[in-house]
Amino acid sequence: MWWLIPAALAVAAAAAVRWARRLVVATVSGPSMEPAFADGDRVLARPVRPGRVRPGQVVVVLPEYEGVRPRRPARRLLIKRVAAVPGDPVPDGLGPALAGAAGTPVPSDRFVLLGDNPGYSVDSRQEGFFDAARIQGVVVRRLGETAGNNSQ
Repeated sequence: MWWLIPAALAVAAAAAVRWARRLVVATVSGPSMEPAFADGDRVLARPVRPGRVRPGQVVVVLPEYEGVRPRRPARRLLIKRVAAVPGDPVPDGLGPALAGAAGTPVPSDRFVLLGDNPGYSVDSRQEGFFDAARIQGVVVRRLGETAGNNSQ
């Protein structure tokens, strides 16, 4: 029975490594998420099923190029705040892409995502709904500090 302890430790270590490989680290590029996140901030995100994403959470999203998903995962990731999830009403005043959808339910497998700094963000205001498959994870924390966020 002594062998159970090393075996249990090996299983636990393998599970931890597998879980850690799924985490996503992304670097904020530009002012679109200010004041919450500044240019150069690094964030850690954990993968979640689309049904577990909630309004107010910050997500890491794959960009879409001309409506076609790239063959390889993009190195550049977007960081946006969830404004509405499937079934929620589309918020009013979101600009041209969703102007006609205001008040109607967000379609299944789609999300309304916004940058915190509207003047510098390309988001659902211009792009419309984001496909659930593009969401790579929910931000769980900022990694380290940057010059813009020393007070944390």
